[in-house]
Amino acid sequence: AVVSTQSTGTAVNENMALASPLDDNHEFYFLVETSGMNQDHDNEKLEMFVERVFEVGCADDGVMATSRDQATHMMGLRENIAPALKSLGFNYKYDVSLPIRDMYSLVEKTRVLLKNVEGSLTLGYGHVGDNNLHLNIVTPHYQAQVLELIEPFVYEEVSRLKGSISAEHGLGLKKANYLKYSKDTDLIETMRTLKDLFDPNGIMNPYKLLPWK
Repeated sequence: AVVSTQSTGTAVNENMALASPLDDNHEFYFLVETSGMNQDHDNEKLEMFVERVFEVGCADDGVMATSRDQATHMMGLRENIAPALKSLGFNYKYDVSLPIRDMYSLVEKTRVLLKNVEGSLTLGYGHVGDNNLHLNIVTPHYQAQVLELIEPFVYEEVSRLKGSISAEHGLGLKKANYLKYSKDTDLIETMRTLKDLFDPNGIMNPYKLLPWK
């Protein structure tokens, strides 16, 4: 399941010429994709799920794809969020994991933090099933002052909420020095000891994962 917001939906609608299958605007949108061996049985289960969602008041509106073309169009609304945001300006991207109850709070707090940055846009979307939030901040062009506001604020907030500073895209080069916000010092040193044991010359995937010395 993927969660998106009205802001990301608007960006896709306006910049990628993809229309929403729903008539009204809503604060959040959930896209659920299923697969199985028996289409009739799978559809029956999905219909039961949708009925239950409405019964308990979790949704105000919804639509089910009845063809592959419709399913492809709906998935395109999600897959085109990144290129739509890129067309708006410079993107500061963060891939974090948080408790579901706190996922969108990071977006809201970052939006407040940047409220005085002219032309800034803060959005969030992600994967509810694995607590993965894609936090995106867009400004008309790169601004060092904006980056100084965002970092380490985002990592500090993720740490405070007991989340992880990296979800599906790993630490790589950019996040290595921020590992302390997800792991304590003793654990990081244990990881470094093991790394040095198997790679004493530092030639295996160098400068990634562990903080630089």
